[in-house]
Amino acid sequence: MFVILQRLLLTLLFFSASTFAADTGWQRSDTNPYAEVRLRGATLQQQPRMLMDIQLVSGWKTYWRSPGEGGIAPAIHWEDSAVQAKWHWPLPTRFSISGFTTQGYRGDVTIPIELNQVPEGPLRGVLTLSSCSNVCILSDFPFELPPLTPADAAFQADYARAMGTVPPAEGVTEQLEASWVGNTLQVKAERAAGWSRPALFFDYPPEVMLGEPEIQVKGSVLTARVSATDEWGDKPESQVGHSLSLVIADGDIAQQSHVTLSNKVLTQNTDESFLMVILLALAGGLILNLMPCVLPVLAMKLGSLVQQTGQTRRQTRHQFLASSGGILVSFLLLALMMTLLRLSGQALGWGIQFQSSGFLVVMVLVTFIFSLSLFDLLHFQLPSGLTTRMATQGGNGLSGHFFQGAFATLLATPCSAPFLGTAVAYALTASLPELWLLFLFLGIGMSLPWLAVALMPGIARILPRPGRWMIHLRTVLGLLLLLTTGWLITLLQPHWGQQIVVIVSCLLLLLLGVLLWRQRDRVRLVLLPLVLLVAAAAGHFYQQPDQTEPLPWQPLTEEALQQARAKGGLVFVDVTADWCITCKVNKLRVLNHPDIRAALMAPNVTLLQGDWTRPDPAISEFLRHRNVAAIPFNQLYSPAYPDGLIFSPLLNTEDLLTELNSNKAKK
Repeated sequence: MFVILQRLLLTLLFFSASTFAADTGWQRSDTNPYAEVRLRGATLQQQPRMLMDIQLVSGWKTYWRSPGEGGIAPAIHWEDSAVQAKWHWPLPTRFSISGFTTQGYRGDVTIPIELNQVPEGPLRGVLTLSSCSNVCILSDFPFELPPLTPADAAFQADYARAMGTVPPAEGVTEQLEASWVGNTLQVKAERAAGWSRPALFFDYPPEVMLGEPEIQVKGSVLTARVSATDEWGDKPESQVGHSLSLVIADGDIAQQSHVTLSNKVLTQNTDESFLMVILLALAGGLILNLMPCVLPVLAMKLGSLVQQTGQTRRQTRHQFLASSGGILVSFLLLALMMTLLRLSGQALGWGIQFQSSGFLVVMVLVTFIFSLSLFDLLHFQLPSGLTTRMATQGGNGLSGHFFQGAFATLLATPCSAPFLGTAVAYALTASLPELWLLFLFLGIGMSLPWLAVALMPGIARILPRPGRWMIHLRTVLGLLLLLTTGWLITLLQPHWGQQIVVIVSCLLLLLLGVLLWRQRDRVRLVLLPLVLLVAAAAGHFYQQPDQTEPLPWQPLTEEALQQARAKGGLVFVDVTADWCITCKVNKLRVLNHPDIRAALMAPNVTLLQGDWTRPDPAISEFLRHRNVAAIPFNQLYSPAYPDGLIFSPLLNTEDLLTELNSNKAKK
């Protein structure tokens, strides 16, 4: 009987021992008394698994899979090189010391590991662990695990608990995007539940070091900016088009994500960034004076300069200050319009007033009246009964100069530029106070040349003395404004149709002819056939069909874009409008260039074009989704740029051709 009981006890001990997880026990390095490690292994559902337990003395830390600016992640060198290990990393903590940022763990942490190709015998290797306080110690822990057996309840519970600390692929954000702008990584995430303790952790791109994220939260939207350098502290290579691995957390809830970096501006919410946008607004407003729409604006400016000759410095200063005031008021009126559109839920955009036929009619009348005034054919009083003549007619009154600046602003809005587009895009998505402030600085930027004359009235004195040359110059300026009137009339064709536009043009020319015929001045009589000749040439040019073979544009929609991207190859997007002067310049200078046309008509290129001449909610939403408020808008999708490469509003032939050819080779 005793022998039978002895054998039964040994059998029970054997089977109970076989259910214990393999365990190395706690190990400590002779050179590192601040860290202890233990490795445990077993099979779960016939799959080998391992737990790495790490205990650190208070004040010491070890590192995450991507340590940051210093430190080394834990690693195992297996004796059997065939062993494959997949580490699951718990949510880390960020450490910032002396300007350096690292990512890792304090105290106790357990890292679950999936194993493959495990040998039948013992599992041997060396764990290398870096632990740091004010100094860092790199320690090796040789280990040997007995052959793995089915996990007991304790191992199963510990493994499940450890996996619970590993961020899953969802659960925090409903929408996440990231971009690379200059030397800055930008992240934007939306969480319906809001944010309480947000944090971001990054797997650093190759040869790139990332600083501590600057996180801001507005409602359900989180935005972050992360400065980037290379390993030597210099400017890193652009990461646009590359995939970024990151963990985004809110308290103890975290999510592992992968996102492709675009080049969109997602956030400019820091004080430094807002100051930069203000500077961009100043530059954008100033550059409006140099854009393709400069002719009508320059006409008004020169007309104002001409009438200053012979006046006192005080008169010159007041008149140019009045013109600057007209510019500023116009920009504030644009801010008011944008505010009302935002509050009503309508689409926002730079120059969208040119989508309104009513606005175009007003501008046609104003420019036509201005041209008549420059031809000295029309004089009228302000509704207030004052005798001040409007705009370019002269006199000591300031109302005309004020309106001159106002209408110069409105005529300049169809133009766009890189600085202007960035500032307007920020303004239209910022808070209402920021929107108004940025539009104010846009106005200050555009009025800088006017303010320069106001501050230094002597500039106006460099013009020749008054004489007959002034009449000839006013006539030339009148012709320029008359051509502007004709251009504005053509913008009414999508609203009214070609026949009505032709009738209106003829009526305005007839009125001009009658007024010229009534003049006794020989110059005016000579001007009549000149005006008719210009009108006939413009009409012939307008009716002349484009001899260039049209590019095979397809209508732009999000669905069409996704279908084109699914086919592979390149997708080139163009958003344009008849009223967008910069769009016309891009077409003539770049898109119609023979080399560009050849590249765009290649078999692997799909062309999508959106027409924003008239209000189109789909185009507005397309632009809003890309954080764009001004056109022209051009974007290239390719395997290298899966989220699209956005080009400068003013296209450059060489840059566009380089991107088309290089991405073509990467197909």
